[in-house]
Amino acid sequence: MTAKVADSKKELRDVLASDYRGLVVSMIHKFDDIPADINTRESVVVLVDEAHRTTGGDLGNYLMGALPNATYVGFTGTPIDRLSRGEGTFKVFGKDDEQGYLDKYSIAESIQDGTTVTLNYALAPSGLLVDRDLLEKKFLSLAEAEGISDVEELNAILDRAVELKEMMKAPSRVEKIAEYVALHFRENVEPMGFKAFLVAVDREACAFYKKALDKHLPADYACVVYSPAHGDDAELREHYLSEEEEKKVRKDFIRKGEKPKILIVTEKLLTGFDAPILYCMYLDKPMRDHVLLQAIARVNRPYEDEEGQVKPYGFVLDFVGIFEKLENALAFDSDVVASVIQNIEVLKQLFATMMREQAPNYLPFAKGWDDKAKEKAITHFEDKDRRGNFFKWFRQLQNLYDVISPDAFLRPFIDDYLALTELYALIRNAYSDRLYVDREISNKTRELLQKHTISGQLEMPGAIHALGPEELAKLQHSDASDNTKILNLRKILATTVAEQGAAKPFLLSIGERAEKLAEAYEDRQLTTQQALLEFEKLAREATEADAERQRLGLDENSFAIQKTVGEVDNGFDAKQAKGINALFERFPDYHWNKQQESKLRTELYKALRPLIGTEKMIDVANHLLKLQRV
Repeated sequence: MTAKVADSKKELRDVLASDYRGLVVSMIHKFDDIPADINTRESVVVLVDEAHRTTGGDLGNYLMGALPNATYVGFTGTPIDRLSRGEGTFKVFGKDDEQGYLDKYSIAESIQDGTTVTLNYALAPSGLLVDRDLLEKKFLSLAEAEGISDVEELNAILDRAVELKEMMKAPSRVEKIAEYVALHFRENVEPMGFKAFLVAVDREACAFYKKALDKHLPADYACVVYSPAHGDDAELREHYLSEEEEKKVRKDFIRKGEKPKILIVTEKLLTGFDAPILYCMYLDKPMRDHVLLQAIARVNRPYEDEEGQVKPYGFVLDFVGIFEKLENALAFDSDVVASVIQNIEVLKQLFATMMREQAPNYLPFAKGWDDKAKEKAITHFEDKDRRGNFFKWFRQLQNLYDVISPDAFLRPFIDDYLALTELYALIRNAYSDRLYVDREISNKTRELLQKHTISGQLEMPGAIHALGPEELAKLQHSDASDNTKILNLRKILATTVAEQGAAKPFLLSIGERAEKLAEAYEDRQLTTQQALLEFEKLAREATEADAERQRLGLDENSFAIQKTVGEVDNGFDAKQAKGINALFERFPDYHWNKQQESKLRTELYKALRPLIGTEKMIDVANHLLKLQRV
């Protein structure tokens, strides 16, 4: 297929009038004043991007009048259901029925797929909200405000609402909101490790909020980002950013731990700026429909950092009162609106339901933390599926707690929530190879746990913190159950390999065997007694290895080779291990030099084939090549 780009109105008209067969690319404004019926062929297909606004007004009429018999296919992320001007996206591009779509990928589906997170909102205290009558009169009830599709159009409407804007920018109101935002950010957002937007009604309001916020937060916490304009006074020019400065602000904002933590904006960054770490939007600008949806979508990006911190939801705190009547704020399908955003009160109800109806299934195992009570809990969650269901349930509960806290609503549930957190930490710690479980617990919940839990309370019975003969004997003679002894040995072996494997490569082989043994035990391929004997053998091998290495007269590298090959050939001796180590020394750059790796592999095959045969040679050579050299 051939393609042409229409660079002018004349060129577009000439191409369409010539009945050209191929792809034509044009901006919608080039259809301005185009003659009617310029091409009446029925096989013309028009693909329209941003369909919620492209065909609005006269330009859409010109387009459809020029190509009256064409088939129109619209693409949009935000179809508008009802407009005062025109009939809405569905009526232009589809039948006016319940379906209305050729294909639909809903926000609910994107949440299910993990490409976005659910949004929650809360209204600010009534004393901080915009006067409802004034908001209705100057914005919400205006026919021209319905179906707004871009920020410039919104700003033009607000610029005419002088009384509304002046009320919103009143110094006393700005000061009160700034104080409230600072406290909310400190207590709700910052402890979660996330960041925030403050969306002000215009650029002057942005400057006002920056000055007010600096009274309650360090000056480097908040930064204003807006475009300059001709005639700006000194107060507005004070917050100008050069291109390089703005790039740095954007880059620092998306990084955890870097400042700024709050961006104060009014137009810029409300579209197209992707910052997954953005969790909260303080909304103090009247918006609706497409512009509102685009703005609040800034906080629905999923986020997970290297420490395991996951963004559970996005959150909008409404200082305008837009969400008091949600169906009026977002003129989309009702199912779309319901999937976009929900009142935070819904989360409180869900938290209460989970604590009252589901938590009793787990609380009996979260009472008392002596060794007997711990054993009971650990044994109850021995089944992998049961354990997984509890972990999934608790993470959902924790997400709700993070969003709601701090709030007086939580007070009746705190004791039980703490008990469930302790249970989660105990079971996570027991069945995890990792020594610590901090990554699994959010900042707010960890703070609660640290405040009320004494050191060692969540350790397993018989826990050992080093791998040595004395520690193994202590565990063997403890009153811990065989299953708990297995879990202790599994954890200390994994920890030892992680901490010492780089300096003692032979431990890597022990670590791999321990992992396979743990999987076999989890899958019930071994009895508890069989698994315990095998773990004890691995632990003894690890503790006695250094003495064995010295007895054989081997360095760390040769000893690692001896242990690896010795697993498949009991007769593999120290002299042979030294011989293979000499091969590695001939090719010191094999880890990054492909040619050396190839030559070393060939030499290894020659040395190993006579000892263990062709069938095992390749697998053993691969293991040897993975060993770390010291």
